[in-house]
Amino acid sequence: MSEQIRTDTLPLLHSPYQAYHVQAHREELVARLLRAAREDGGIEPLPGLRLYRASAPTGLTHGVSEPAFCVVAQGSKEVFLGDERYQYDPMHYLLVTAELPVVSHVIEASRERPYLSLSLKLDPVLVSSVMVEAGHFSPRPSANVRAINVSALNESLLEAVVRLVRLVESPAEAPFLMPLIVREIIYRLLRGEQGERLRHIASQDGHTQRIVKAIGRLRKEFDKPLRIEEIAQELGMSISSFHHHFKAVTAMSPLQYQKQIRLQEARRLMLAEGLDAASAGFRVGYNDAAHFNREYKRLFGLSPLRDVERLRGGGMVNAG
Repeated sequence: MSEQIRTDTLPLLHSPYQAYHVQAHREELVARLLRAAREDGGIEPLPGLRLYRASAPTGLTHGVSEPAFCVVAQGSKEVFLGDERYQYDPMHYLLVTAELPVVSHVIEASRERPYLSLSLKLDPVLVSSVMVEAGHFSPRPSANVRAINVSALNESLLEAVVRLVRLVESPAEAPFLMPLIVREIIYRLLRGEQGERLRHIASQDGHTQRIVKAIGRLRKEFDKPLRIEEIAQELGMSISSFHHHFKAVTAMSPLQYQKQIRLQEARRLMLAEGLDAASAGFRVGYNDAAHFNREYKRLFGLSPLRDVERLRGGGMVNAG
């Protein structure tokens, strides 16, 4: 398994005054998240803003990411995309710019110092609007940009995050101030080292945006046969080019992507709707129950029956 681990820290602090303010922002963020998320699990106190708390390291959790800006206030977390690993902590943020089947877990947390994090959903229309106002141009059409990465969280971005979280305790002000702060966060992300990645959310040209369209189709039609040639033709790409660019953005092949989406949906159907393994497998596109069971066990480590029994017994913690 290859690793994509960012080890850079915050930019050099030029004075004790600056260092003091950064530390003060970190401490305030922790204090406010502790008050807002008093129990383990996730909450959404403001539209598009999700907070999460965990009092112990969690097991691996499978899920589908959405375009989002993610910050850890305390503790640390690992996210796996295909064969690549991303780790972030209070000094780094995670940026995701497409719907991706990921595996994640909290790796640093305790009852005394719980893991605390927040994620802000990114709206492509809003990103595009900020790009226009800020005078940022669209990315080069030929550029391939992986749809996830980790970067250092600088003081300006951290301070904007703190002001956003303050609104959780000021609900009357949130409808007026939250849009302004979210625009500021997007602006600062556009000016940062992941600006090129973020611009791909709003770009209507280039390979990355075409792959994002393909991802949307695979998410919608996950239970249908995978027709690579048809998709590539609709995107104006050759089959080999489509495969190459799809993997460059998602770290997996289209078939691997579809398989993970299918199996995650089958798991949800068994848990939420009480379907048996054969029925769930058929609903997501598997006509061979034995094949479905093999693929399921390969991804989740257990047969469908044993996995669902474990989850219903409280064996999985949803990590946000």
